[in-house]
Amino acid sequence: QVQLVESGGGLVQAGGSLRLSCAASGRTFSSVSMAWFRQAPGKEREFVAGIRSGGIRFYGDSVKGRFTISRDNAKNTVNLQMNSLEPEDTAVYSCAAALRPIGASVAVGAYDYWGQGTQVTVSS
Repeated sequence: QVQLVESGGGLVQAGGSLRLSCAASGRTFSSVSMAWFRQAPGKEREFVAGIRSGGIRFYGDSVKGRFTISRDNAKNTVNLQMNSLEPEDTAVYSCAAALRPIGASVAVGAYDYWGQGTQVTVSS
C-alpha cells in the first residue's frame, strides 16, 4: 500500500508559478516510479510529468520547458515546479505511484496508487 497526499495548489495569474508537492508513505519510496496527472472539467485525465526510481524524467508535450518534476527520496516526496502557467493549465493535479517497472509510461492504467488531488487555477 502507498498513501499519497498532494499540497501546494491554488490560484495564480497567467505567467506565474506554483510548486506542488506529493508526500508518500507506506512503502520504500526510492523504488517507486512517480508521476503527476491532471484533469480539467469535461476532459480526460492527462499525463503531465513522471520520474522513475533512478531519477529519469519525462514530460507531456504541453508542459515541456515549463514544468519540472523532482523527487527527494530522503523525504519521500515528489515535487512539480510549474512556471509560465497558462489558463489552459487549470485542472486538478494528482500524483500517482507505480510499483511495477513501467518505463516511461504515460498511461493512467500503469499507475497503481493515486492521491486525492489539488486544484490549480490559472487566471488570465
